This record gives sequence, structure tokens and C-alpha cells, in this order.
Amino acid sequence: MLYSSGIRFKPRVLQRLFVASFLICLYASLSACAHGPWDIDSYIQALERAERAEYQKPDEVLSTLNIKPGIAIADIGAGSGYFTRRFAQEVGEAGKVFAIDVEQKMLDYNQKEINKLGLSNRTEFILTQPGDPSLQDHSVDLIFFCNAYHHLENHSAYLTKAKSALKTNGRIVIIDFYHDERSGKLSFPKHHLVPKEQVIEHMKQAGLILSKEHTFLPRQYFLEFVPDN
Repeated sequence: MLYSSGIRFKPRVLQRLFVASFLICLYASLSACAHGPWDIDSYIQALERAERAEYQKPDEVLSTLNIKPGIAIADIGAGSGYFTRRFAQEVGEAGKVFAIDVEQKMLDYNQKEINKLGLSNRTEFILTQPGDPSLQDHSVDLIFFCNAYHHLENHSAYLTKAKSALKTNGRIVIIDFYHDERSGKLSFPKHHLVPKEQVIEHMKQAGLILSKEHTFLPRQYFLEFVPDN
């Protein structure tokens, strides 16, 4: 017999407990890798690589969004600022971009690049907690998620909070990878991705309806939603 903390375990039981503990630790490690990179610097480099433009088509995305000078945009899961910088240029002197992320190092990089462009007066950087968009009610015209939606956990609850931040005629835009072969090779397991149909259902539960769908992105769906009222 073996003993641990005064409790007697048979060797076979102890072996099973060890295997179970190992599997739990392994699952936790894999989950952490899937939802957030261990090496933030390498991840930033990946987000900023020039080749991204081939499938992300940022100029076409901006043209499609038809951003008017003076509006307020929330870039949720802003990351390295790939779209934050572009939004800041589009909204003009009277506009505002809120770059929101759960990683301070991402926000620091984003802010550094914004400062280089002389656009800091148009941009606010917000460190938030998972599950909280950290936006005031009726404060933004556009809420934008790019490759960030699949990181959310309680989607409907999050979207309900986000919806309250929209001004009149505001909209929520989701761009994310397809969960099947269309997304190509990714650096994380595809079972973490959210199918387009499920996104639409989450939005419906939060009181939002699909207003537009754009199909020019080869690896991602591109959806626009507005409040259902």
C-alpha cells in the first residue's frame, strides 16, 4: 500500500489518479496555447507580417465598411493594432478609436505604432477583462471584431453588453476564420472556431440581426449586424 496525506491508495488506484492528473494538466496547457500565445512578441510579428494582407484584404475591408469621418469605433481584441491604425486614419480629427484588449503588451505595441503615425489624439487604449467590452452605453458607432470572436466564452452575454454601447444606427462587425477547410492552415486547433451560423444565432439571442454579409475574404466570414428594433 502507498500513503498520501494519511489516505491509503492501492497502486492501481494511485496510477489512475496520476494519469487523470496528467491529462487534466495537458488539457489545460493545450487550451492555454489555443486561446493565447505563450510568446506575445512572436504573436505580434505574426499579426503584422506582410503576407497577412493577401487574405485579410484590409483596404477592401475598410472600403466596404464605408467609415465616415467623426465616428467612434471600438476595435475589440485589437491585438497589435492591425486595424486600429487604419481606423484612426479613417475617422479623422473628430473621430475616436477605442483599442480594447486583455493583453497590456499588445496595447503597448499598438500605442507605440499609433504614436509613430501621430494619431494618438484619435485613439484610446483600454485594458479589459475577458467577458467585458469596457464600453460606455451609446458611445460607439461601430464595434469591430477581427479574429477575436472565437476567444469569447459567453458570447450572448458579451454581445448584450456590447449592444448597449451602440449609438443610434450603430452596428457590430464580425470577421473570423471559417471553422472548416476554407480557413487553411492555422496555428491553433480549428475546433475553437465558431461557425458562421452559430455567430448569427448568438447575435439573435442578444437582440441583433444580420444586415449584410460580404464574401470576398477567402479564409474568413465577414458579417454586419444591427439591433433588432
